[in-house]
Amino acid sequence: MTITLQPDGALPAADSQDRPLAVGRAARFWRGRPEDAAWVRPALLALILATGLLQLWNLSASGYANSFYSAAVQAGSESWKAFFFGSSDAANSITVDKPPAALWPMALSVRLFGLGSWQILVPEVLMGLGTVAVLYAAVRRRFSAVAGLTAGLVLALTPVAALMFRFNNPDALLALLMTVTVYCVLRALEAGRTKWLVWAGVAVGFAFLTKTLQAFLILPPLALVYAVCAPTTLRRRLGQLALSAGAMVASAGWWVAIVELWPASSRPYIGGSQNNSFLELTFGYNGLGRINGNETGSVGGGGGGGSTGQWGATGIGRMFNSEIGGQISWLLPAALLLLVAGLVITRRATRTDTARSAFLVWGSAMLMTMAVFSFMAGIFHQYYTVALAPYIAAVIGMGVAVLWEERSNILASVTLAVVTGSTAVWAYVLLARTPDYLPWLRWAVLIGGLFAAAGLLLVGKLGRRLAIVAAGLAAVASLAGPFAYTLSTVNSAHTGSIVTAGPASMGGPGGMGGGRGPGGDGGRGGMTPPGQQGTGQQGNGTGTGTQNQNGQNQNGQNQNGMGQNGMGQPPTGGGGQMGQPPTGTGTGTTRNGTTQRPGGMPGGMGGGTGERGGMGGLLNGQKVSAEVETALKKNASDYTWVAAAIGSQNAASYQLATEKPVMAIGGFNGSDPSPTLAQFKQYVADGKIHYFLSGSGGGPGGGGSSSITTWVEANFKKVTVDGTTLYDLTQKTT
Repeated sequence: MTITLQPDGALPAADSQDRPLAVGRAARFWRGRPEDAAWVRPALLALILATGLLQLWNLSASGYANSFYSAAVQAGSESWKAFFFGSSDAANSITVDKPPAALWPMALSVRLFGLGSWQILVPEVLMGLGTVAVLYAAVRRRFSAVAGLTAGLVLALTPVAALMFRFNNPDALLALLMTVTVYCVLRALEAGRTKWLVWAGVAVGFAFLTKTLQAFLILPPLALVYAVCAPTTLRRRLGQLALSAGAMVASAGWWVAIVELWPASSRPYIGGSQNNSFLELTFGYNGLGRINGNETGSVGGGGGGGSTGQWGATGIGRMFNSEIGGQISWLLPAALLLLVAGLVITRRATRTDTARSAFLVWGSAMLMTMAVFSFMAGIFHQYYTVALAPYIAAVIGMGVAVLWEERSNILASVTLAVVTGSTAVWAYVLLARTPDYLPWLRWAVLIGGLFAAAGLLLVGKLGRRLAIVAAGLAAVASLAGPFAYTLSTVNSAHTGSIVTAGPASMGGPGGMGGGRGPGGDGGRGGMTPPGQQGTGQQGNGTGTGTQNQNGQNQNGQNQNGMGQNGMGQPPTGGGGQMGQPPTGTGTGTTRNGTTQRPGGMPGGMGGGTGERGGMGGLLNGQKVSAEVETALKKNASDYTWVAAAIGSQNAASYQLATEKPVMAIGGFNGSDPSPTLAQFKQYVADGKIHYFLSGSGGGPGGGGSSSITTWVEANFKKVTVDGTTLYDLTQKTT
């Protein structure tokens, strides 16, 4: 069937057999480009479909995932003002500690379809599918369909990508926008077209509105590559870069300008800042503080720096260590080798060669991001590494395609063999870190990879069928490990602020807290600075743990909620309800719901005892009973906020349960000066807050949140509902 054009260039309404035009479009959609082999488009659609099914599998098990962001999504679905600012509650007391772009798709989904797990997380899945599709298009455009499909498959099977493309942190949208940025730069490099470079600037601008300065990590190398390699005059190249920078500023600056110019008295407090300024948040807590470790108001205060700190050892090996390796590094050694190989093969190409430019763009983005992640001394979580996933996948797809074309050359076949063999050995090392998870797999991967490497050494002399068999075995051996970790990831629930992919490793998940599914993994509600380990049970039980401080191990016992390893790895046995804080293990003693920890850091971070506080509230949500929910909803329309709680995660749990505004005192960490004690007293005097939730921690350093807690406990009636202590702010004790 052939569809011909009308004289004016328009398509007819139906073909010569009166078949609807939609059928012809569907056929073209299935067939793809006329110059492609018939299998190419079906293979791409199969990859997208399989990726979607993988990411949707067991999706609702994570519930509201990170309730910190889910509460802001709920607020944005109720209030357009909260939507615009990214407020934690619909009454607009304080914002989340990021700009709101990542919240907008989820909030629109909830506004359209109602509040629920799927309504929040499906937009993240769609971002994952979009990233795979854009990555395929970018790689396939210059290389081959096989290269594009390889890149897309590698991305889909990267464990941390499988985690974050079904979780509601900002990183899914950031990864998509960064991939779009690279795609646009590559399109601009083809013919020096200004339009595509401007679109790249727009993508970076919206990436800034997703996760502030992390969006700028890849700008220096991308700008340099364009300035050197674009097929136009140097003067025009520099002018185009200036226009792209202008587009970036405009696409991000409109929101920043409105927020900064909006009277502070009529907008929410900027969460994460100490002076109610988004610019301070951008360049401080979310900016330079992440690099040098001086993050005022963060968990653990503003210290930092050094080669080893609260967020783990820094250095060139960070991406490969026991805390991060299983998240992202399965094919990272291969990508580094293939990047070198690709640049060597294209070394004699002209300045404007698009193949070499592609290696330079993807490779420099990978190296820059890897370098910053490896050496940053501030807050660092394993899931940040999803930003590396598209770059690694692209280099793998391009590098394998180029070497395969050159396979008759002995150096190319040797390189393919070395890449395959080293990948198999590294996968064996990573799999050995989880010895109880599919123990046979590491041997199968190692043996299969070494056999494939041997076959690739002779690939230039083998027949086509044997060569394809060797290549297929190499692909299976290289992807089996990350595929297994990806399956473990999608089969587990993930909740809280800090989550990890794959099964729990011997080295511990690292980071601080986080949440994985109930059952064998236990409820990861405890605080886990990298380098510390511990095992035990939740509740009033016993356990053992080790704590590594300054290179020395200290052993301790946990008994009946008292112990010395409350900052070690959370329980790996004992089960426990997902998102429910421990009721036993902790550090030191608990008074008034505040756990006293080493270094004088107040509660909300260790496992709390007695009343519901502890880590479950700072980095994970609380479990809200039906009785408490009913109490908070009673006469809710009479109040601006049905309750107030220290810390955003505490407030989020009650807000999601009631779908009514709950004030997050002190923001995420409970350390932001919002509201002040005087402001809080005025809110109470005006009858705007019904309850104060006790046992919700105090944040690092206490500050205003501690003074508010003290004032409330001294002046208002204490009410216990189903084991949860509330203070009724409408009833004074004196």
